[in-house]
Amino acid sequence: MSRRPNGEAIVKRNSYSLDLAFAQQPALQQIYDTAPIGLACLSPDCRYLQINQHLTEICGISVADHIGRSVRDCVPALADAVEQIVRSIMETGEPVTGIEVAGQRPDQTVERSWITYWHPLRDLDGDIVAINVAAEEITARKRHEQEIRSAKEAAETALQNLRETQQSLIEAEKLAALGRLVAGVAHEINNPIGVSLTVASSLEWKRKVFAEKIADGDLKQSSLSEFIEDTREACSQLMASLNRAAELIQAFKQVAADRSQSDQRIFDSGDLTRQVLMSLRAGSRKRNLKLNVECQSNVTMNSYPGPYGQVLTNLFLNSAMHAFPDDKEGTVDIKVRAFGEDEVEILFSDDGCGMSYGVKRQAFNPFFTTRRAEGCTGLGLHVVHNIVTNRLGGRISLQSEPGEGTKIQLIVPRMAPAERVDAAV
Repeated sequence: MSRRPNGEAIVKRNSYSLDLAFAQQPALQQIYDTAPIGLACLSPDCRYLQINQHLTEICGISVADHIGRSVRDCVPALADAVEQIVRSIMETGEPVTGIEVAGQRPDQTVERSWITYWHPLRDLDGDIVAINVAAEEITARKRHEQEIRSAKEAAETALQNLRETQQSLIEAEKLAALGRLVAGVAHEINNPIGVSLTVASSLEWKRKVFAEKIADGDLKQSSLSEFIEDTREACSQLMASLNRAAELIQAFKQVAADRSQSDQRIFDSGDLTRQVLMSLRAGSRKRNLKLNVECQSNVTMNSYPGPYGQVLTNLFLNSAMHAFPDDKEGTVDIKVRAFGEDEVEILFSDDGCGMSYGVKRQAFNPFFTTRRAEGCTGLGLHVVHNIVTNRLGGRISLQSEPGEGTKIQLIVPRMAPAERVDAAV
Protein backbone atom coordinates (compact mmCIF):
# COMPACT_ATOMS: atom_id res chain seq x y z
CA MET A 1 0.00 0.00 0.00
CA SER A 2 1.07 3.63 -0.41
CA ARG A 3 2.96 4.98 2.56
CA ARG A 4 2.04 8.41 3.96
CA PRO A 5 3.24 10.26 7.09
CA ASN A 6 -0.22 10.07 8.58
CA GLY A 7 -1.02 6.60 7.21
CA GLU A 8 -2.41 5.25 10.49
CA ALA A 9 -4.85 8.13 10.74
CA ILE A 10 -5.93 7.56 7.15
CA VAL A 11 -6.57 3.87 7.84
CA LYS A 12 -8.68 4.71 10.90
CA ARG A 13 -10.57 7.39 9.02
CA ASN A 14 -11.26 5.10 6.08
CA SER A 15 -12.28 2.25 8.39
CA TYR A 16 -14.74 4.50 10.15
CA SER A 17 -16.01 5.80 6.79
CA LEU A 18 -16.42 2.19 5.56
CA ASP A 19 -18.34 1.21 8.66
CA LEU A 20 -20.52 4.30 8.24
CA ALA A 21 -21.05 3.42 4.58
CA PHE A 22 -22.44 0.01 5.59
CA ALA A 23 -24.82 1.59 8.01
CA GLN A 24 -26.00 4.15 5.46
CA GLN A 25 -26.58 1.66 2.66
CA PRO A 26 -29.43 -0.69 3.57
CA ALA A 27 -29.14 -2.48 0.22
CA LEU A 28 -25.54 -3.47 0.93
CA GLN A 29 -26.43 -4.56 4.42
CA GLN A 30 -29.31 -6.62 3.02
CA ILE A 31 -26.92 -8.39 0.66
CA TYR A 32 -24.74 -9.27 3.63
CA ASP A 33 -27.64 -10.55 5.65
CA THR A 34 -29.20 -12.65 2.87
CA ALA A 35 -26.04 -14.04 1.31
CA PRO A 36 -25.97 -17.91 1.39
CA ILE A 37 -22.29 -17.84 2.44
CA GLY A 38 -20.41 -16.18 5.25
CA LEU A 39 -19.23 -12.61 4.58
CA ALA A 40 -17.08 -10.24 6.62
CA CYS A 41 -14.99 -7.14 6.25
CA LEU A 42 -11.82 -6.82 8.34
CA SER A 43 -9.73 -3.76 9.03
CA PRO A 44 -5.99 -3.95 8.41
CA ASP A 45 -5.51 -4.55 12.14
CA CYS A 46 -7.93 -7.53 11.99
CA ARG A 47 -11.03 -5.92 13.57
CA TYR A 48 -14.49 -6.70 12.32
CA LEU A 49 -15.97 -3.80 10.35
CA GLN A 50 -18.90 -5.92 9.23
CA ILE A 51 -20.04 -9.56 9.36
CA ASN A 52 -23.19 -11.49 8.50
CA GLN A 53 -25.08 -14.11 10.44
CA HIS A 54 -23.68 -17.04 8.42
CA LEU A 55 -20.11 -16.30 9.44
CA THR A 56 -20.94 -15.83 13.11
CA GLU A 57 -21.62 -19.58 13.16
CA ILE A 58 -17.87 -20.06 13.49
CA CYS A 59 -17.83 -18.78 17.07
CA GLY A 60 -21.47 -18.33 18.06
CA ILE A 61 -21.14 -14.60 18.82
CA SER A 62 -23.84 -12.31 17.44
CA VAL A 63 -23.28 -9.88 14.59
CA ALA A 64 -23.50 -6.85 16.88
CA ASP A 65 -20.94 -8.29 19.29
CA HIS A 66 -18.42 -8.74 16.43
CA ILE A 67 -18.39 -5.16 15.17
CA GLY A 68 -15.30 -3.31 16.34
CA ARG A 69 -13.81 -6.34 18.08
CA SER A 70 -10.65 -8.12 16.93
CA VAL A 71 -10.50 -11.57 15.44
CA ARG A 72 -8.34 -12.63 18.38
CA ASP A 73 -11.13 -11.66 20.77
CA CYS A 74 -13.87 -13.50 18.84
CA VAL A 75 -12.13 -16.59 17.42
CA PRO A 76 -8.76 -16.94 19.19
CA ALA A 77 -8.14 -20.37 17.66
CA LEU A 78 -8.04 -18.84 14.16
CA ALA A 79 -6.38 -15.54 15.04
CA ASP A 80 -2.84 -16.47 14.04
CA ALA A 81 -3.91 -17.77 10.63
CA VAL A 82 -6.18 -14.77 9.95
CA GLU A 83 -3.51 -12.23 10.96
CA GLN A 84 -0.97 -13.95 8.72
CA ILE A 85 -3.33 -13.82 5.71
CA VAL A 86 -4.19 -10.14 6.31
CA ARG A 87 -0.50 -9.32 6.69
CA SER A 88 0.26 -11.05 3.39
CA ILE A 89 -2.46 -9.11 1.56
CA MET A 90 -1.31 -5.76 3.06
CA GLU A 91 2.29 -6.46 2.00
CA THR A 92 1.67 -7.85 -1.48
CA GLY A 93 -1.68 -6.38 -2.41
CA GLU A 94 -2.66 -9.79 -3.81
CA PRO A 95 -5.78 -11.75 -2.82
CA VAL A 96 -5.52 -15.07 -1.02
CA THR A 97 -8.05 -17.70 -2.11
CA GLY A 98 -8.99 -21.28 -1.40
CA ILE A 99 -7.82 -21.31 2.23
CA GLU A 100 -9.49 -24.01 4.29
CA VAL A 101 -10.19 -23.36 7.96
CA ALA A 102 -11.72 -25.62 10.57
CA GLY A 103 -12.96 -25.06 14.08
CA GLN A 104 -15.23 -26.29 16.79
CA ARG A 105 -17.42 -24.03 18.89
CA PRO A 106 -17.36 -24.61 22.65
CA ASP A 107 -21.09 -25.32 22.63
CA GLN A 108 -20.84 -27.86 19.78
CA THR A 109 -19.21 -31.30 19.46
CA VAL A 110 -18.77 -31.46 15.69
CA GLU A 111 -15.87 -29.74 13.97
CA ARG A 112 -16.93 -27.56 11.05
CA SER A 113 -14.95 -26.57 7.98
CA TRP A 114 -15.01 -23.59 5.62
CA ILE A 115 -13.23 -22.66 2.40
CA THR A 116 -12.33 -18.97 2.46
CA TYR A 117 -11.47 -16.26 -0.06
CA TRP A 118 -9.68 -13.02 0.95
CA HIS A 119 -9.60 -9.92 -1.27
CA PRO A 120 -8.25 -6.42 -0.60
CA LEU A 121 -10.69 -3.47 -0.59
CA ARG A 122 -9.10 -0.23 -1.85
CA ASP A 123 -10.11 3.45 -1.61
CA LEU A 124 -10.12 5.93 -4.47
CA ASP A 125 -6.36 6.44 -4.06
CA GLY A 126 -5.67 2.74 -4.38
CA ASP A 127 -4.77 2.20 -0.74
CA ILE A 128 -5.95 -1.00 0.97
CA VAL A 129 -8.40 0.03 3.64
CA ALA A 130 -10.01 -3.31 4.45
CA ILE A 131 -10.11 -7.00 3.62
CA ASN A 132 -13.24 -8.66 2.25
CA VAL A 133 -13.70 -12.23 3.41
CA ALA A 134 -16.06 -14.82 1.91
CA ALA A 135 -16.44 -18.22 3.58
CA GLU A 136 -18.36 -21.21 2.24
CA GLU A 137 -19.08 -23.98 4.69
CA ILE A 138 -17.89 -27.38 3.45
CA THR A 139 -18.55 -29.46 6.57
CA ALA A 140 -20.97 -31.77 4.75
CA ARG A 141 -18.61 -32.11 1.80
CA LYS A 142 -15.68 -32.96 4.08
CA ARG A 143 -17.83 -35.53 5.87
CA HIS A 144 -18.82 -37.09 2.55
CA GLU A 145 -15.19 -37.10 1.42
CA GLN A 146 -14.19 -38.85 4.63
CA GLU A 147 -16.97 -41.38 4.16
CA ILE A 148 -15.79 -41.98 0.59
CA ARG A 149 -12.20 -42.40 1.77
CA SER A 150 -13.29 -44.82 4.46
CA ALA A 151 -15.38 -46.78 1.96
CA LYS A 152 -12.46 -46.83 -0.49
CA GLU A 153 -10.08 -48.08 2.19
CA ALA A 154 -12.58 -50.76 3.19
CA ALA A 155 -13.01 -51.79 -0.47
CA GLU A 156 -9.25 -51.91 -1.00
CA THR A 157 -8.85 -54.03 2.13
CA ALA A 158 -11.61 -56.38 0.96
CA LEU A 159 -10.01 -56.57 -2.49
CA GLN A 160 -6.63 -57.39 -0.98
CA ASN A 161 -8.21 -60.09 1.16
CA LEU A 162 -9.97 -61.46 -1.91
CA ARG A 163 -6.71 -61.54 -3.85
CA GLU A 164 -4.96 -63.33 -1.01
CA THR A 165 -7.82 -65.82 -0.79
CA GLN A 166 -7.75 -66.33 -4.56
CA GLN A 167 -3.99 -66.91 -4.49
CA SER A 168 -4.40 -69.43 -1.66
CA LEU A 169 -7.09 -71.27 -3.58
CA ILE A 170 -4.96 -71.25 -6.73
CA GLU A 171 -2.06 -72.73 -4.79
CA ALA A 172 -4.41 -75.33 -3.34
CA GLU A 173 -5.66 -76.14 -6.84
CA LYS A 174 -2.09 -76.52 -8.07
CA LEU A 175 -1.27 -78.87 -5.20
CA ALA A 176 -4.44 -80.86 -5.83
CA ALA A 177 -3.53 -81.18 -9.51
CA LEU A 178 -0.03 -82.30 -8.57
CA GLY A 179 -1.54 -84.81 -6.16
CA ARG A 180 -3.67 -86.27 -8.94
CA LEU A 181 -0.58 -86.36 -11.13
CA VAL A 182 1.35 -88.29 -8.47
CA ALA A 183 -1.54 -90.72 -8.08
CA GLY A 184 -1.61 -91.29 -11.83
CA VAL A 185 2.13 -91.89 -11.98
CA ALA A 186 1.98 -94.30 -9.03
CA HIS A 187 -0.78 -96.25 -10.75
CA GLU A 188 1.14 -96.28 -14.03
CA ILE A 189 4.40 -97.43 -12.42
CA ASN A 190 2.60 -100.12 -10.47
CA ASN A 191 1.98 -102.14 -13.65
CA PRO A 192 5.60 -102.70 -14.78
CA ILE A 193 6.78 -103.11 -11.19
CA GLY A 194 4.05 -105.71 -10.55
CA VAL A 195 5.01 -107.63 -13.69
CA SER A 196 8.67 -107.55 -12.66
CA LEU A 197 7.85 -108.93 -9.20
CA THR A 198 5.78 -111.74 -10.73
CA VAL A 199 8.52 -112.68 -13.21
CA ALA A 200 11.22 -112.49 -10.51
CA SER A 201 9.14 -114.71 -8.19
CA SER A 202 8.63 -117.29 -10.96
CA LEU A 203 12.32 -117.20 -11.81
CA GLU A 204 13.23 -117.75 -8.15
CA TRP A 205 10.95 -120.83 -8.02
CA LYS A 206 12.52 -122.27 -11.20
CA ARG A 207 16.01 -121.64 -9.78
CA LYS A 208 15.08 -123.58 -6.66
CA VAL A 209 13.78 -126.53 -8.70
CA PHE A 210 16.93 -126.46 -10.85
CA ALA A 211 19.15 -126.44 -7.76
CA GLU A 212 17.29 -129.47 -6.31
CA LYS A 213 17.85 -131.43 -9.52
CA ILE A 214 21.54 -130.70 -9.37
CA ALA A 215 21.69 -131.79 -5.72
CA ASP A 216 19.88 -135.06 -6.52
CA GLY A 217 22.15 -135.75 -9.48
CA ASP A 218 19.10 -135.81 -11.73
CA LEU A 219 20.15 -133.00 -14.09
CA LYS A 220 19.46 -133.74 -17.72
CA GLN A 221 20.39 -131.85 -20.87
CA SER A 222 16.75 -131.05 -21.55
CA SER A 223 16.30 -129.63 -18.02
CA LEU A 224 19.37 -127.44 -18.45
CA SER A 225 18.17 -126.16 -21.82
CA GLU A 226 14.68 -125.48 -20.43
CA PHE A 227 16.15 -123.56 -17.46
CA ILE A 228 18.36 -121.45 -19.72
CA GLU A 229 15.39 -120.61 -21.99
CA ASP A 230 13.17 -119.75 -19.01
CA THR A 231 15.92 -117.53 -17.60
CA ARG A 232 16.39 -115.76 -20.92
CA GLU A 233 12.66 -115.10 -21.27
CA ALA A 234 12.38 -113.92 -17.65
CA CYS A 235 15.33 -111.56 -18.06
CA SER A 236 13.79 -110.18 -21.22
CA GLN A 237 10.48 -109.52 -19.45
CA LEU A 238 12.28 -107.99 -16.47
CA MET A 239 14.29 -105.66 -18.70
CA ALA A 240 11.21 -104.52 -20.60
CA SER A 241 9.16 -103.89 -17.46
CA LEU A 242 11.94 -102.17 -15.55
CA ASN A 243 12.84 -99.99 -18.56
CA ARG A 244 9.20 -98.94 -18.75
CA ALA A 245 9.21 -98.09 -15.03
CA ALA A 246 12.48 -96.16 -15.46
CA GLU A 247 10.96 -94.13 -18.31
CA LEU A 248 7.93 -93.28 -16.22
CA ILE A 249 10.08 -92.32 -13.24
CA GLN A 250 12.32 -90.14 -15.41
CA ALA A 251 9.31 -88.42 -16.96
CA PHE A 252 7.80 -87.79 -13.54
CA LYS A 253 11.11 -86.49 -12.18
CA GLN A 254 11.33 -84.02 -15.05
CA VAL A 255 7.74 -82.89 -14.63
CA ALA A 256 8.16 -82.59 -10.86
CA ALA A 257 11.38 -80.62 -11.28
CA ASP A 258 9.74 -78.30 -13.79
CA ARG A 259 6.80 -77.72 -11.47
CA SER A 260 9.02 -77.02 -8.46
CA GLN A 261 10.82 -74.15 -10.20
CA SER A 262 9.86 -71.49 -12.71
CA ASP A 263 13.22 -71.24 -14.47
CA GLN A 264 13.14 -70.61 -18.18
CA ARG A 265 14.94 -73.19 -20.30
CA ILE A 266 15.08 -74.63 -23.79
CA PHE A 267 13.03 -77.80 -24.33
CA ASP A 268 11.36 -79.78 -27.10
CA SER A 269 7.64 -79.08 -26.91
CA GLY A 270 6.74 -82.55 -28.19
CA ASP A 271 8.98 -84.38 -25.71
CA LEU A 272 7.70 -82.35 -22.76
CA THR A 273 4.08 -82.80 -23.85
CA ARG A 274 4.52 -86.58 -24.06
CA GLN A 275 6.24 -86.67 -20.65
CA VAL A 276 3.43 -84.75 -18.98
CA LEU A 277 0.67 -86.73 -20.64
CA MET A 278 2.37 -90.05 -19.98
CA SER A 279 1.58 -89.58 -16.29
CA LEU A 280 -2.05 -88.79 -17.14
CA ARG A 281 -2.76 -91.86 -19.22
CA ALA A 282 -3.51 -93.98 -16.15
CA GLY A 283 -6.21 -91.54 -15.18
CA SER A 284 -7.57 -91.47 -18.70
CA ARG A 285 -7.91 -95.27 -18.83
CA LYS A 286 -9.53 -95.26 -15.42
CA ARG A 287 -12.14 -92.80 -16.73
CA ASN A 288 -12.71 -94.74 -19.96
CA LEU A 289 -11.04 -91.98 -21.97
CA LYS A 290 -8.86 -92.46 -25.00
CA LEU A 291 -5.97 -89.99 -25.08
CA ASN A 292 -4.39 -89.25 -28.47
CA VAL A 293 -1.19 -87.21 -28.60
CA GLU A 294 0.30 -85.95 -31.86
CA CYS A 295 3.43 -83.81 -31.64
CA GLN A 296 5.48 -82.36 -34.46
CA SER A 297 9.16 -83.21 -34.02
CA ASN A 298 11.94 -80.66 -33.42
CA VAL A 299 9.68 -77.83 -32.26
CA THR A 300 11.88 -76.29 -29.57
CA MET A 301 10.83 -73.61 -27.15
CA ASN A 302 12.70 -71.30 -24.79
CA SER A 303 10.00 -71.00 -22.18
CA TYR A 304 8.79 -72.19 -18.80
CA PRO A 305 8.27 -75.97 -18.78
CA GLY A 306 6.58 -76.04 -15.36
CA PRO A 307 3.73 -73.67 -16.28
CA TYR A 308 3.50 -75.34 -19.71
CA GLY A 309 2.96 -78.71 -18.02
CA GLN A 310 0.45 -77.15 -15.63
CA VAL A 311 -1.60 -75.95 -18.59
CA LEU A 312 -1.72 -79.43 -20.14
CA THR A 313 -2.60 -81.05 -16.81
CA ASN A 314 -5.39 -78.58 -16.04
CA LEU A 315 -6.87 -78.89 -19.53
CA PHE A 316 -6.95 -82.67 -19.34
CA LEU A 317 -8.33 -82.81 -15.79
CA ASN A 318 -10.96 -80.18 -16.60
CA SER A 319 -12.07 -82.16 -19.64
CA ALA A 320 -12.13 -85.46 -17.73
CA MET A 321 -14.18 -83.90 -14.93
CA HIS A 322 -16.68 -81.83 -16.92
CA ALA A 323 -16.86 -83.11 -20.50
CA PHE A 324 -17.56 -86.74 -19.65
CA PRO A 325 -19.96 -86.96 -16.70
CA ASP A 326 -20.85 -90.32 -15.17
CA ASP A 327 -17.64 -91.95 -16.53
CA LYS A 328 -18.90 -91.66 -20.09
CA GLU A 329 -16.47 -92.95 -22.71
CA GLY A 330 -14.78 -90.43 -24.95
CA THR A 331 -11.66 -89.21 -26.69
CA VAL A 332 -9.24 -86.38 -25.91
CA ASP A 333 -6.92 -85.21 -28.69
CA ILE A 334 -3.83 -83.06 -28.16
CA LYS A 335 -1.79 -81.77 -31.07
CA VAL A 336 1.39 -79.69 -30.84
CA ARG A 337 2.90 -78.13 -33.94
CA ALA A 338 4.79 -75.11 -35.19
CA PHE A 339 2.70 -72.02 -35.90
CA GLY A 340 4.73 -69.85 -38.23
CA GLU A 341 8.38 -69.31 -37.38
CA ASP A 342 8.05 -67.83 -33.90
CA GLU A 343 5.07 -69.54 -32.28
CA VAL A 344 3.74 -72.95 -31.27
CA GLU A 345 0.13 -74.09 -31.53
CA ILE A 346 -1.38 -76.48 -28.99
CA LEU A 347 -4.79 -77.82 -30.02
CA PHE A 348 -6.78 -79.49 -27.27
CA SER A 349 -10.12 -81.06 -28.14
CA ASP A 350 -12.58 -83.57 -26.75
CA ASP A 351 -15.83 -85.14 -27.97
CA GLY A 352 -17.61 -84.63 -24.67
CA CYS A 353 -20.87 -82.90 -23.75
CA GLY A 354 -19.71 -79.41 -24.74
CA MET A 355 -20.74 -76.10 -23.17
CA SER A 356 -23.74 -73.84 -23.38
CA TYR A 357 -23.25 -70.20 -24.34
CA GLY A 358 -23.56 -69.08 -20.71
CA VAL A 359 -20.98 -71.58 -19.48
CA LYS A 360 -18.60 -70.86 -22.36
CA ARG A 361 -18.81 -67.10 -21.70
CA GLN A 362 -17.66 -67.59 -18.11
CA ALA A 363 -15.32 -70.56 -18.60
CA PHE A 364 -12.13 -68.60 -17.79
CA ASN A 365 -13.63 -66.59 -14.93
CA PRO A 366 -12.13 -67.35 -11.49
CA PHE A 367 -14.29 -69.47 -9.19
CA PHE A 368 -16.83 -70.26 -11.90
CA THR A 369 -17.79 -73.95 -11.96
CA THR A 370 -20.86 -76.01 -12.76
CA ARG A 371 -19.87 -78.73 -10.28
CA ARG A 372 -19.13 -76.91 -7.05
CA ALA A 373 -21.16 -79.46 -5.10
CA GLU A 374 -18.61 -82.09 -6.15
CA GLY A 375 -15.67 -80.14 -4.77
CA CYS A 376 -14.60 -78.19 -7.87
CA THR A 377 -13.12 -74.75 -7.14
CA GLY A 378 -13.64 -73.17 -10.56
CA LEU A 379 -9.96 -72.25 -10.91
CA GLY A 380 -8.73 -74.85 -13.44
CA LEU A 381 -9.36 -72.92 -16.67
CA HIS A 382 -8.70 -69.58 -14.95
CA VAL A 383 -5.20 -70.78 -14.08
CA VAL A 384 -4.76 -71.97 -17.68
CA HIS A 385 -5.79 -68.55 -19.04
CA ASN A 386 -3.54 -66.76 -16.57
CA ILE A 387 -0.49 -68.89 -17.39
CA VAL A 388 -0.96 -68.74 -21.16
CA THR A 389 -1.57 -64.99 -21.39
CA ASN A 390 0.84 -63.83 -18.69
CA ARG A 391 3.66 -66.29 -18.06
CA LEU A 392 3.91 -67.84 -21.53
CA GLY A 393 2.95 -64.62 -23.33
CA GLY A 394 0.42 -66.31 -25.61
CA ARG A 395 -3.28 -66.24 -26.38
CA ILE A 396 -6.12 -68.69 -25.94
CA SER A 397 -9.47 -69.27 -27.65
CA LEU A 398 -12.33 -71.65 -26.90
CA GLN A 399 -15.00 -73.14 -29.15
CA SER A 400 -17.79 -75.31 -27.82
CA GLU A 401 -21.41 -76.17 -28.45
CA PRO A 402 -23.74 -78.40 -26.43
CA GLY A 403 -23.28 -82.02 -27.48
CA GLU A 404 -20.45 -81.21 -29.90
CA GLY A 405 -17.42 -81.27 -27.63
CA THR A 406 -14.89 -78.54 -26.90
CA LYS A 407 -11.88 -77.19 -28.78
CA ILE A 408 -9.25 -75.00 -27.13
CA GLN A 409 -6.47 -73.41 -29.16
CA LEU A 410 -3.32 -72.10 -27.51
CA ILE A 411 -0.81 -69.99 -29.43
CA VAL A 412 2.37 -69.35 -27.46
CA PRO A 413 5.68 -67.82 -28.56
CA ARG A 414 8.71 -70.06 -28.78
CA MET A 415 10.63 -67.42 -26.83
CA ALA A 416 8.64 -66.61 -23.71
CA PRO A 417 8.64 -63.03 -22.42
CA ALA A 418 10.66 -62.15 -19.36
CA GLU A 419 8.93 -63.30 -16.20
CA ARG A 420 6.94 -60.67 -14.32
CA VAL A 421 6.41 -60.94 -10.57
CA ASP A 422 2.69 -60.16 -10.86
CA ALA A 423 2.23 -62.76 -13.61
CA ALA A 424 3.32 -65.72 -11.51
CA VAL A 425 0.62 -68.29 -10.89
